[in-house]
This record gives sequence, C-alpha cells and structure tokens, in this order.
Amino acid sequence: MTMSKVLTPILASVAAVSLTLAGCSNNQDSVDKGATDATNTTAATTGDVLRIGTEGAYAPFNYTNADGTLGGFDVDIANALCADMNVTCEITAQDWDGIIPGLKAGKYDAIVAAMSVTPERAQQVSFTEPYFSNTLVFLAKKDSPFDPSNDSDINAHSIAAQRATISSQWFEKAYPKANMKLYDTLSNAFLDLGSGRVDAMISDKLPALQWLGSPSGSNYRLKGDEIDINDNFAIAVRPGDDLQAKINQSLANIKANGTYDKINQQYFAVPVAANTTTVVTESSEPTKENSTGK
Repeated sequence: MTMSKVLTPILASVAAVSLTLAGCSNNQDSVDKGATDATNTTAATTGDVLRIGTEGAYAPFNYTNADGTLGGFDVDIANALCADMNVTCEITAQDWDGIIPGLKAGKYDAIVAAMSVTPERAQQVSFTEPYFSNTLVFLAKKDSPFDPSNDSDINAHSIAAQRATISSQWFEKAYPKANMKLYDTLSNAFLDLGSGRVDAMISDKLPALQWLGSPSGSNYRLKGDEIDINDNFAIAVRPGDDLQAKINQSLANIKANGTYDKINQQYFAVPVAANTTTVVTESSEPTKENSTGK
C-alpha cells in the first residue's frame, strides 16, 4: 500500500495542497496468476507515449482529485521525466495490491507510486535509482501520554497502520506483542485514529504531516523521534527493460537542472502543529530488507 534516500524533504504549505490518503493489500507483491509478462519494448523506446502506473491514493505522493484527475509528487515527477525523455505521459491509477502484477502484464511501462525498494520486489521488477527518502513516525492526540520510546507503553496502546506497508512490517517485527490494527487504506487508518478507535498510529512521515495539517488531524501531533529505516522510493520497470537506464538518465537531468527541487519544494514543508523532532537512526531495528510495504 512509503515511499538512505537522496533527500529529507518535508511537507510544504499543507494548506496549498489538497490531498487524500490511502493504502494497500497484503498480497501486493504476489504474482497475479492470470498475468503474463509483457515484452521489453516500451513506448519510451518509440518516442511516443510512456505509460505510468500509480496508486492515486497515497497523498502527498499520489492522489485522485475530485474531477478524477491524478496529482501529487509522483505524478509531477513522472511528467517531468516524460518531458525530459520527449515522450507523452499516460498516467493510470491502479489499486496497490495489483500494481506490480499490472506492470508485469503490460498495463503500463513503469510504476511511479512511492514504492519502497525491497529484495522481494527486486525479484519481480527492476528499480531505478532512488528518487525519495522516507522515515517513519508515530502519531497520537496532543494530550495523549503515549510515548513510543517506551516499549511497555507501546504494548499498552492500540496502534493503527496501513497493511502491507514498510511502516506496518517494521512495527510488527519491532513490537510483536503490540496491539496493532491493520487497515487496507491509509485513509481508513487515519479515520479510526481521528475517531478515537485506536490510541496511536505509525505511518510514513509525509502522509502523516499531510493529515496533521488537515482539520481531522488538528488535535494530533507526532510522538517521539522519526525512525530512519533506510527506506528508498524508486521507479519500477519490467526486468531487462532499457527504460530503466533512460529513466535513470532523466532523473539525473531533472535533478541537475533544478526541476526536481522545484517539484519538491511545492509539496514539502513542516506544519507547525506537527511538532517534529530530530531524525534518529534505529539501526538495531528491523529494516525494509524484510518488508513488503510501500
């Protein structure tokens, strides 16, 4: 259902960006038995159309607007890459649990969807160089005594997370005795947190900051330190596709000419209400190496 990385950007002027949040399914990395591998010839090699798959439900990285159009950091990055490659972007929304099978079946040529690089995924797809760096955070009510630095405190509270994400997989391994509540979408997890049906939540940092900047999250804040698990977001293509090298070159180009920074600054800055703290590295905790999440 995420997203070491080159940057540590933070959510900008949340009021300026209208976004929604969502998630994924436990079977996301499994191969769709009905899917067949597509050929390695992509639209990018013809100089015509490059078909991109994204989730459209994981703000601020990708989301669906009220009019049905797609937006977000991933969408803008994809469009910038297409412009650099002189091809037309055709961006399609795909449910998270079918996003890799969709690539393998040839529904699109690349996935730009805040996808974390994991060994399990690398057996099915080829990844470009990373284009974003992700950290994890805990959230709870501002007046909550919840302290994630205390293991017994974590075990005494119900914790929400999106199923099949880096955050939920890391948490399950780090705190196997905790009362974890898993949700198919990130928005549903935030909904239960805001309704008081769970005590706290673990999430990728930027979607968390986005929610904290919304009316629903106004009475909540980050708790404890950020957790750096060396989580990198990259673009996925079919194995052996020369599109991988072309995207890597275009990534380097848009970083060198300032386009990447311009897009990054549009989306990421710290909302005051978040009360963020210093990033710390949890090198002793489980990492994305054993995860199957975003």
